[in-house]
Parts: sequence; C-alpha cells; structure tokens
Amino acid sequence: METFRIILQIIVALGLLNVWILRAGKATSFRGRGAANMREEFKAYGLPPSFMLLVGALKIGVAVAFLAGIWFPALVRPAAVVLIVLMLGAIGMHVKVRDPLRRALPSLAMLVLATAIALL
Repeated sequence: METFRIILQIIVALGLLNVWILRAGKATSFRGRGAANMREEFKAYGLPPSFMLLVGALKIGVAVAFLAGIWFPALVRPAAVVLIVLMLGAIGMHVKVRDPLRRALPSLAMLVLATAIALL
C-alpha cells in the first residue's frame, strides 16, 4: 500500500508542477471561462493576481512535499489536506463562473487523488 501511495504522490506532484511551471502561460481546454493562461483564469474568477501567486506557491509547495514525502512521510498528509482544500476551491470557482463540468474534471481528479493519498 505504501508503494501505491508513493506512486500517487509522484503522479500528483508532477501534474502540479506541469500545470504551475510548464503550462501556466498556456491555454488549455480546462481553463475557467476559456482563459488563455493562468493569469486570465484567475481574473475570470474575480480573484486578484496576488491570489494566483499564493495558490501557485501552495501547489508547488504541495508538489515538493509529496516528492520529499517519499523519504519524509510526515509531510504527506498535511500536504494532501492543503491540496484537498485548494481543489475544493478550484471546483467552487468553476461552479461560480458556470463552467461546463469537463473544465472542472482535472480539479476533481486531483481532489480524488489527494483524498486517496491522505487516507493511505
């Protein structure tokens, strides 16, 4: 079971780093209200740029904690809880702007994975 948890940690960490470092400036079919990049997406949600920086720092921190958690397991559950709260907020933002369900699917998937990590 520990190996499965570690695999989930790596998958989620790499996903977060991909979105927040490699693809933050790019359009995807999952961005809120069809925004062209992360900055526009947060603007579409009615959130200030400083909030985007805070969320990004938290998500990158979660990713680092998940990777470090391979060797320091005490980091994993708190990081998973932070990610659960962030994903609930992300889903809430998609609902707020009345996005189609498919745009919230990555947030929902991350919520499920973070919950699994927290419970394992």
